[in-house]
Amino acid sequence: MAVKKPKIEYKREGIDEATLLKLYEYLLRPRMIEEKMLILLRQGKISKWFSGMGQEAISVGSTLALDKDEYILPMHRNLGVFTSRDIPLNRLFCQFQGKASGFTKGRDRSFHFGTQEYKIVGMISHLGPQLGIADGIGLSNKIWKEEQATLVFTGDGGASEGDFHESLNVAAVWDLPVIFGIENNQWGLSTPSNEQFKCKQFVDKGIGYGIDAIQVDGNNILEVYSTIKKIAESIRKKPRPFIVEFMTFRMRGHEEASGTKYYPEGLQDEWAVFDPVENYEAYLLKEGVLTEDKIEKYRNQIKEEIDNGLDMAYAEEPIVADLETELNDIYAPHTPQIVPEEGNKTEKRFIDAVQDALDIAMVKYPELVLMGQDIAEYGGVFKVTEGFVEKYGKDRVRNTPLCESAIIGTALGLSIKGKKAMSEMQFADFVTCGFNQIVNNLAKIHYRWGQNADVVVRMPTGAGAEAGPFHSQSNEAWFTHTPGLKVVFPSTPREAKGLLLAAFEDPNPVMFFEHKMMYRSLKEDVTDDYYTLEIGKADLKAVGNDVSIITYGMGVHWAKEIVEKHNISADIVDLVTLLPFDKEAVINSVKKTNKAIFLQEDCLTGGLGGDICSIIAEECFEYLDAPVKRVGSLDTPVPFAGALERQFLPKDRFEKALLELVGY
Repeated sequence: MAVKKPKIEYKREGIDEATLLKLYEYLLRPRMIEEKMLILLRQGKISKWFSGMGQEAISVGSTLALDKDEYILPMHRNLGVFTSRDIPLNRLFCQFQGKASGFTKGRDRSFHFGTQEYKIVGMISHLGPQLGIADGIGLSNKIWKEEQATLVFTGDGGASEGDFHESLNVAAVWDLPVIFGIENNQWGLSTPSNEQFKCKQFVDKGIGYGIDAIQVDGNNILEVYSTIKKIAESIRKKPRPFIVEFMTFRMRGHEEASGTKYYPEGLQDEWAVFDPVENYEAYLLKEGVLTEDKIEKYRNQIKEEIDNGLDMAYAEEPIVADLETELNDIYAPHTPQIVPEEGNKTEKRFIDAVQDALDIAMVKYPELVLMGQDIAEYGGVFKVTEGFVEKYGKDRVRNTPLCESAIIGTALGLSIKGKKAMSEMQFADFVTCGFNQIVNNLAKIHYRWGQNADVVVRMPTGAGAEAGPFHSQSNEAWFTHTPGLKVVFPSTPREAKGLLLAAFEDPNPVMFFEHKMMYRSLKEDVTDDYYTLEIGKADLKAVGNDVSIITYGMGVHWAKEIVEKHNISADIVDLVTLLPFDKEAVINSVKKTNKAIFLQEDCLTGGLGGDICSIIAEECFEYLDAPVKRVGSLDTPVPFAGALERQFLPKDRFEKALLELVGY
């Protein structure tokens, strides 16, 4: 049989014969799996397939070039990453079929999963967020001198995402040992490159970021393998990021249902001659490393693996829905051991209590990293972390670029490495720039594949300082709508310290709201030593019989002031934790007083009050002597001028509504 001459130029560069054959076997495996998956798709035995056909050399060469304990963050065209980490095929097939032996208990599909066992962190559909997570893994490797590289993939389309810019910028500024692999397959779904970006090639971006960049033939497995191996060896010793642009082509559609009718005629034929499997096979035959008998042996072996894996997956029963299991997996398991308030107390302002908690947490948790804009030498805009750099160093108290999404992703990456992270939003308003990471990554990651997100996001919030629409918003309801988050909003210095320390103990993501107007206006005696309060527990700030006022944050202080002014006998139920909230405390109070009013600083429409008032109406209807009321700020942005801001806030309207309710 005549040996074909490969269209790709291969260079062994000292690679031994055993490695050459291993690369071939591992290159062939994802191709044969894909061929089988396309048959199963047509048979209706799997629901969707994202093809990496023609791009296998990138996944396989890169994965085999790294150590098995180094993290890889793949995309949906990187089947070869999973197979090259030797994940049992029956588990992969169960994942594709939504079976329990997969990695997500049927909760997510295809390659949207991670596994600590195989050091893989899967993508979410938004394409960019995994880049920031890679930064966090790289940051852990650098701070703790673990001498490891991290590889994260994106595509030429995904490189248009803001996360791409943010993550590369952070990695460059912090010299993180991360390889950013850009699979340039020249199409983003049906959009060609000339409609996706203007630059000629992605390696040119390295100049702007101050990152070394190299372009390789993504269809040449030896070039991919050798390049990634050299870069990884280098950045383990001298941490810094690299851009590697893999030039390749997507032979099939974005996913099989979309087809390829938009491709210009003949384009696929032009690239077919550079098929990575066929060319490498031809090269090894030409070099005498591979024989037809060996090819048949490899194919038979892989076919048997695939058939056995499919048989095992098919034999497994479909998942049976269990309500308790679903609800219990929203959060990582955590049984708090409440530490009582003992020892000396001193008067502390709200801001002092927050600072004290951070200080104690930094000592208790040497693996804790604080990140935020201007929080290092400057101490943050509110001076909460003033003096921390001198005590804990720049590694653990980090000024960040203005890259909220990448920094929250970095916090999650630290958690994946077993560390703790605090990400401070300079103002709660700025969290919009990191919203996706919070609601789709932090919140869902434990539910999806059992990975906890040990992250605290501090949120200086609230109006009253005449700071206008972008420094005054109460946006907690954005997050109380998101399962998987915990949302805490203390109203006193004591609560601020005890709950912040509890938040650091909790392995789940905690959004920790701190009202800016409380920072220096509230003070009380607070225990100096370590103590914790229970997240999820409301606090009764006043006890009465005539009405239940359910509120939180600044609303607690407005309610206390107005109740005292009018000598009203009221329960003031401070929710303290907004998600999960203490439903029992609310219901018990309303059943006692028979009247209820909810007060929130947030705009009225869409706020937490709507949900809680609905629950009161449903569960306390027979106990109510009056309609359930709710009061919030106007449904407008927060205005700047003092008179307008006072009109916006609900305090005066609450006073009127409370008096009407008491007299009903």
